[in-house]
Amino acid sequence: MGFGGIGPGSLILILVIVILLFGTKKLRNVGGDLGGALRSFRKSMKEGEDEAKGEDTATLAKKDSDAIDAEVVEEEKEKDKG
Repeated sequence: MGFGGIGPGSLILILVIVILLFGTKKLRNVGGDLGGALRSFRKSMKEGEDEAKGEDTATLAKKDSDAIDAEVVEEEKEKDKG
């Protein structure tokens, strides 16, 4: 038994019927379109992850610059007192 009670013979029969109904050329086109869609999806996911990493880096850089500015302001106050 194969998938959910469907044996290998039944799977081959289903494949033959699908090929007869749609033809090999149409199935090849559908496979190519599906592959292209998957590639596009993966590319978009990777770009989204890269953008998220870039935003995290920009946020950290902004926080670091704020801290540096705060230190400079405190040093200037100390100079005014002394």
